[in-house]
Amino acid sequence: MNRWTKLSIDYANQRSYLDDLFQLYPTIPEGIRDIDKESWAKIEQAFYDEDNYSLVCELLKLDLFPIKDSYISYLRRDRKAIERNPRTINRICGRLYEMGIDKIFERCTEPKETNRQIGPMFRYWLKEKSLGIIPVNWELFVSDDKDAILDGSDKENMDFARQFLGYRHEKGLDFVARFNNKYVIGEAKFLTDFGGHQNAQFNDAISTLRTEGVEAIIVAVLDGVLCIEGNNKMYKSLIEKYKDYNIMSALVLREFLYQI
Repeated sequence: MNRWTKLSIDYANQRSYLDDLFQLYPTIPEGIRDIDKESWAKIEQAFYDEDNYSLVCELLKLDLFPIKDSYISYLRRDRKAIERNPRTINRICGRLYEMGIDKIFERCTEPKETNRQIGPMFRYWLKEKSLGIIPVNWELFVSDDKDAILDGSDKENMDFARQFLGYRHEKGLDFVARFNNKYVIGEAKFLTDFGGHQNAQFNDAISTLRTEGVEAIIVAVLDGVLCIEGNNKMYKSLIEKYKDYNIMSALVLREFLYQI
């Protein structure tokens, strides 16, 4: 098994892994979502008028629809379908009237889910000089051959890797750095659970890791449930299928970079 993968697993299962990881991913829920007064007035009016069409139309303008229903996403993408499918609209509105206007407001203003806020946190962590140096812009990054971290968006990092390192994968990068005259690129993810979206996140990182023809060391900086020892699919992939790749926790990334 890759030394850094093993070190990460040992860290997760023998030390204060979650306590330390919270410094990187402080999953603090945001405040409630805002709804401007004019939009809410229209929703209230449609509700009290029992105007099903207007009620659904106005609620679809919000970031969060107050009920979970398999047909909501379709209606968001094809608003004309609201007129063509009155029975579906009546069915949805029946649930809304049953909820009541106060509960509708409560649901529409719920905070964003924590796991949808953690994406930029790795980049914030880098800017706090957690790896010993502060990320710099593209101009400074290419100005010499000293140890450096590129301060760029996913796309900017990808563009740099395409231009200078032969990167051809269709995926943005969370990390581009140079240590001991060697380039390091990769993705960073915090996997909070098994299944669904989290499996897709894991597979995204692996696909980047397996990209060929790149003149750089590729890493997957992965934290979370994949480090739990057991029969879960992610962990088994980590220690069997991908055991020779550079997969590691962000908490050991600094040591990896400085020993290159």
